[in-house]
Amino acid sequence: MDEAAYEALAFPELKRLVNALDGIEDDRLECELSGDILSLCFDDDVEYVINSHRAARQIWMAAERTAWHFDWTGEAWVAAKTGDELWSTVERVLKNKLGGSVTLARD
Repeated sequence: MDEAAYEALAFPELKRLVNALDGIEDDRLECELSGDILSLCFDDDVEYVINSHRAARQIWMAAERTAWHFDWTGEAWVAAKTGDELWSTVERVLKNKLGGSVTLARD
């Protein structure tokens, strides 16, 4: 995939993620998209980061002492090493951090 095609996929995906995360009504979580870096900041000073990695043509995520490198499969962003899908991974780590059920609206 060339850089233009990657950017046409990755940045809108980060934008959709931040919009979905903004829909979570929990005062313990704040989200901010700055350029191609999405920061999820918690009230206990823990931060998760999801970002575009242009050189690798991947979306990277760091949370809970774990890192994922998601590749575009033509249908979804999937981590080749684990088979984890981006959105379900974000939901899972948020559920672990915040407790309860977390479902992100995929617009």
